[in-house]
Amino acid sequence: MQGSKFLKVTGILMIVFGALALVLAIVAIAGISVLAALGASSTMLTISCIVAFVGAVLELVAGIIGVKNWNKLEKADTCIAWGIIVIALCIISNVLTVVGGGDFSFVNLVTGLVIPVLYLIGGIQNKKANG
Repeated sequence: MQGSKFLKVTGILMIVFGALALVLAIVAIAGISVLAALGASSTMLTISCIVAFVGAVLELVAGIIGVKNWNKLEKADTCIAWGIIVIALCIISNVLTVVGGGDFSFVNLVTGLVIPVLYLIGGIQNKKANG
């Protein structure tokens, strides 16, 4: 059950950071709206913020699923899939930020991936425990 507790803890962290990322994405979208009103906007930056928003929502959902199913070993595949989705969207968001004219930040990428990767590891441990 070590993987179960690991999944529960990382699920809680994903809920917290997903909610924080959701607020930040909303602020970023509002900022882009102000820039657009001033006549200076970037389509790729807007798309990047939308992907970040979607990623934050999915991270929040993944965290909730992880916490809800932390002790249900048969739900390990579901948690693994959600972990992969959140990781993929984190990477896509970072790529779009660079393509949209933003600076690449290795630290930002790594910090954005730490909790989803740990969540994925918890899901994999649950799957191994399930056999």
